[in-house]
Amino acid sequence: MGVYEDLGVRPVINARGTLTALGGSVMDPAVVAAMAEAATAFVDLTDLHRRAGQRIAELLGVEAACVTSGAAAGLTIATAALMAEDRIEAVLALPDTTGLPDEVVVLKAHRMLYDQAVLVAGARFVEVGVASAARIEQVDAAITDRTACLFYAAESAGTRGSLPLGALAECAHARGVPVLVDAAAEVPPPDNLRRFLDQGADLVVVSGGKELAGPQSSGLIIGDRRLIDFCHANSFPEHSIGRGMKTDKETIAGLVKAVELWVARDYAVIFDRWESMVATVLDALADRPGVTAERGFPTEPGIQPTVIPRAYVSQAGRPAAELRDALLAHDPPIAVGIEQGRLAINPQCLREDELPVLLAALTPLLHPPH
Repeated sequence: MGVYEDLGVRPVINARGTLTALGGSVMDPAVVAAMAEAATAFVDLTDLHRRAGQRIAELLGVEAACVTSGAAAGLTIATAALMAEDRIEAVLALPDTTGLPDEVVVLKAHRMLYDQAVLVAGARFVEVGVASAARIEQVDAAITDRTACLFYAAESAGTRGSLPLGALAECAHARGVPVLVDAAAEVPPPDNLRRFLDQGADLVVVSGGKELAGPQSSGLIIGDRRLIDFCHANSFPEHSIGRGMKTDKETIAGLVKAVELWVARDYAVIFDRWESMVATVLDALADRPGVTAERGFPTEPGIQPTVIPRAYVSQAGRPAAELRDALLAHDPPIAVGIEQGRLAINPQCLREDELPVLLAALTPLLHPPH
């Protein structure tokens, strides 16, 4: 790949998943072609932005959608929309929230690295409970006339201190407060996009550059049509907090094509392929002295998506980080994860012709430690 070689960068075999640090995903040639075609003409960006959202909403079976420059930008724009709505003086003032409801109620267990994007809009968090416990009565008590929304991180749904989204939405809606869900990496399964809305979310933020396999710098806000209109008012190309979070015409066209392809995928076939790749790893490492190879799923918050099987590999007496670093130093570099002290081989982004390369690199490393 000359474009990378010219820069002295080596392409990586990705056995970690759709991570931003590794480039998200590899786009289908049809997505790349749509982006190239979009680059050949000028268009009214406001019109394109809104029509693309309408098309994506139709494809996903949701009420409305707004294209963003990634999930983090989606969180900022959605938060701004829930505070300023479409009032021009408020839109132009952000992140100055004087006179606006600027509090975002969140369970302590749902604070995470990416929620800084909420604060960028000028909001502040009101935390409820402790990391290991919370009650719905505490949530209700935290809601005031300063509350802009309730924030829910889907990756934290299984933690001890979480509460069901449906119960939180019922509580928030009874007080006239909308619910914003960060579901950046919650696909697959494909029905998750609708599931959060069905459970009471008003706006759901999703990455376009992960399992949707769109451009890495793309994302979506989906949900209530009125609130999506507010998102447009606070997004590019308007003069707003989202002005610098531009999504060019090429990215917009690419994401629309990616969603068209994604809704046509047969996930029964895809899951079978992932299971087969995991089984191949386990078979190759069976009966090696001191080596444990098991099929499983991630259990740690923030490691997504949790429905994709992994091959977990460990060797007595050898730190997983040592094996990971050796694979990353291989030619070509091979990226694997570490979960609960074990190598985690995720088939999501692996091509079938890359699996023998991974095994050929890993197997010699699993010799008895000195």
